Amino acid sequence: MSVDQAAKREIPDATVARLPGYLRALGQLTAQDVLSVSSEELAHSAGVSSAKLRKDLSHLGSYGVRGVGYDVAHLTYQISRALGLTHDWPVLIVGMGNLGRALASYGGFATKGFKVVALLDRDPTLVGQQLDDLRVQPMTELESLVTPGEACIGVIATPAGSAQEVADRLVAAGVSSILNFAATAIQVPEGVHMRKVDLSTELQILAFHEQQRSGGMTDDLLEGAG
Repeated sequence: MSVDQAAKREIPDATVARLPGYLRALGQLTAQDVLSVSSEELAHSAGVSSAKLRKDLSHLGSYGVRGVGYDVAHLTYQISRALGLTHDWPVLIVGMGNLGRALASYGGFATKGFKVVALLDRDPTLVGQQLDDLRVQPMTELESLVTPGEACIGVIATPAGSAQEVADRLVAAGVSSILNFAATAIQVPEGVHMRKVDLSTELQILAFHEQQRSGGMTDDLLEGAG
């Protein structure tokens, strides 16, 4: 199988969702100068079962060598290629409030295959401000920043009330992948990929687990007292 054929291999969505975790674990191994890793060790680092990891990696055409495991550098490349991270993806961030500024200043983008190329806001008091090596531009410049036919990712970090309008503008400009941090659901046309990052939802899930853990401890104490 050629590299191009392997790159186009059909990968289940559930597997795709776990690949970044494997890549993160491999990055830690690389930093420790580890050259090979067993499926059990990598699965433990990624927080999954070794059987699930082996099945996920088989979708990439990667099979560990018995007694040796996986070559860390090669597996890192395979996963990076599958995720489309072997070249930099341009990212536009819309909304220069506290969250937008934090995202713009995040140094991890550059090492993960993403390059923030533009910052936008409609607030005239923010337009023109310099953040690192980028200047905040007005929303009127959006269309000129998107090159027709070239893939780029739009990040929405605006208040909820502005999110749908911003999404519409991004789609109209030719952006086909959107990451939404706004605390609201937005609608996009078929063919546009949209993912939502809801911090409050994640906190609520953590609160549920904390409640379950605390409730379990309380039940244990009551049973002990009886």
